[in-house]
Amino acid sequence: MATIHHEIVIEAGLDQVWDALRDFNAVHQRLAPGFVTDCRAEEGTRVVSFANGMVARERFVGLDEKIHRLSYAIAGGQLTHHNASAQLFAQGPQRTRFVWITDVLPHEMADFIGAMMAQGVVAMKRTLEVEARP
Repeated sequence: MATIHHEIVIEAGLDQVWDALRDFNAVHQRLAPGFVTDCRAEEGTRVVSFANGMVARERFVGLDEKIHRLSYAIAGGQLTHHNASAQLFAQGPQRTRFVWITDVLPHEMADFIGAMMAQGVVAMKRTLEVEARP
């Protein structure tokens, strides 16, 4: 199994970033617009369309308000296992560290998923920092 880890610092407050991250079904509007082009809510899942044409059914696993952590999973398609979590850490009044970790099988999908995640963090940083500007 491959573990993919991406970490960025966002120039925005923890509360603002958490509010966007925890809005599970608005990822295409509040967190990563442009990278995610559409999101349709279904019972316990979201069907996410990406700019590269890929579509994924992401199952909501959990949300921990106290530690600012959200987790979700994908099953099907070319993946036999995909479990991801995003967790936030305050780095000051207007800085938030965003840690995104994904476990993937088969291992051969790691480069593809890692590249998508790298694009995703760029979109998230851009979106959240624009929202934080006065």
